[in-house]
Amino acid sequence: MIETRHLRKTFKGQTVLDDINIRIENGASVAIIGRSGGGKSVLLKHLIGLMQPDSGEILIDGENIVGMDERQLLRVRRHFGMVFQNAALFDSMTVAENIAFGLRRHEHLTEGEIAKKVCFALEVVDLPGTQNKQPAELSGGMRKRVGLARAIVYEPRIVLYDEPTTGLDPVVSDSIDELMLAVRDRLHVTTVVVTHDMRTARRLGQHIMMLYRGKIHANGPPDEIFNSLDPIVRQFVDGVADSRESMVMQSELPTAFVRKVG
Repeated sequence: MIETRHLRKTFKGQTVLDDINIRIENGASVAIIGRSGGGKSVLLKHLIGLMQPDSGEILIDGENIVGMDERQLLRVRRHFGMVFQNAALFDSMTVAENIAFGLRRHEHLTEGEIAKKVCFALEVVDLPGTQNKQPAELSGGMRKRVGLARAIVYEPRIVLYDEPTTGLDPVVSDSIDELMLAVRDRLHVTTVVVTHDMRTARRLGQHIMMLYRGKIHANGPPDEIFNSLDPIVRQFVDGVADSRESMVMQSELPTAFVRKVG
């Protein structure tokens, strides 16, 4: 369903994606992990056509979307739902208006049909009856759920998540993980999640890819990744800082600050 071939992207001379070749099958659940600034979110945005590569191909159901104009991309994006890192809700709109925003812009539906779709999406994310609330009235976890409801209201075949548990406490993060699993199984969608959360990666990813310095450094099932002896994978999975990097960072600090902290 989703494939990239020799995908490359640079920003101001810095290579962010370097010859990325991936294949995600229909119905799969894939976690993409890696360090901050490693290109994970950039890759995700390429998959939906929000960014265009310098070179390479991005195939959705065998159709290359690189070079498509906005009208053509809109047709492809109908297959996708995307949950942004901070939910990206409109503060001036109610929950129902946020969820229905895209439907009103791109679908020819009656208000009754829109209301039914909004109610169904809220039921799926376990927030029934919240249509008239404002985003400011919602907790961080509830905002994430509304963002997911907006993503699935189109009934997409693919759902992309960009750091879905960032900024949430462990209990709420666990509930979001459970929700993503429920959405995957109930709606039978292909799931791609970018995350720093190793618990989310292990629970949601039937397959895990690790980006490192712009390349796919590791690629395999969860047990293979979490039991890897590769020092780069091991360091990231265990959350252990590289002592050499720590020394470099400390050397860049003002001397007075280092003495004070020391």
